[in-house]
Amino acid sequence: MWIHPACAVGRRPWHRVCAVLAAGLLAAGTALAQPYPSRPVTVINPWTPGGPADAVARPILQKLSERLGQQFVVENRAGANGVIGSAMVARARPDGYTLLFSHVGPITISPALQRDMPYDPVKDLAPITQVVSAPLVLVVRPQLPIHDLGELIAYAKAHPGKLSYGSVGPGSTTHLAGAILGKRAGVDLLHVPYKGAAPVITDMLGGQIDMAFLNISGAVAYLKSGQLRGIAVSTRRRSALQPELPAIVELFPDYEINSWYGLMAPAGTPQAIIDKLQAEIASIVKLPDVVRQLEGLGLAPEGTTPRRYAEQIQADLARWREGVKAAGLTPE
Repeated sequence: MWIHPACAVGRRPWHRVCAVLAAGLLAAGTALAQPYPSRPVTVINPWTPGGPADAVARPILQKLSERLGQQFVVENRAGANGVIGSAMVARARPDGYTLLFSHVGPITISPALQRDMPYDPVKDLAPITQVVSAPLVLVVRPQLPIHDLGELIAYAKAHPGKLSYGSVGPGSTTHLAGAILGKRAGVDLLHVPYKGAAPVITDMLGGQIDMAFLNISGAVAYLKSGQLRGIAVSTRRRSALQPELPAIVELFPDYEINSWYGLMAPAGTPQAIIDKLQAEIASIVKLPDVVRQLEGLGLAPEGTTPRRYAEQIQADLARWREGVKAAGLTPE
């Protein structure tokens, strides 16, 4: 072991400094020798308890706890569309004991809508893995002469500004998905905002609006009953819940709307910890019972590498900026 020359010759003025150095080296060596995790890990869910994020996070983190021998405890810190909880993790110590169950909203949409974000999602957070993909499904009321995406675009061109679509609110994924589709297809769609998915569906069933992007799990019953007609899904792959529906990307190669969930850590978290967590999550989401559970929620298991997740985030940051501009929204 390297020893400072002053310590080696036993100079009295240095003996206290040498003692401190030795203690520090011993502590550092002990810390490095400790396996991860050596105590419970807090996973911040920036949404309210009992929501979709909880339904995804808790079963997966329970299996992670069983595998690694320490509890991964979900802590809900909701507010500001997920920004408050995400900011907490961005400011946390990068030691692997505070993680973020991340979502496309506060990581890639909010930066396009807010001028003064309390964190930079690229510089202040480290991607671990995209846990799942979450497609939206484009649906229309069945009274319309629209059975596929080509017919929808043709109808919109023949009725400019008349084909209406509902969303759960301005700046939401369901709003921007329509705005981006309109821009890519060169058509003018009429946006009608609501305060939730339930009134969107109610008004579509009543004929007040023509179409909408919906979470696929919430739309399946209406699709199977014929009350709504499915046109396409928004992710790059087809959904296991409705495999007969094509992906929009099959007609528009650059189109992808993915309301994903992932796992992130504060920037500076040791790479060994990030790699360990990614490997475990990637294995967990391939388990048959987990796959069945996730697909039942309309989700596609992923478990991507940190690099691939970082690429998804960068692509989404650009995509949502385009969507905000196409929707005519001004960052506040």
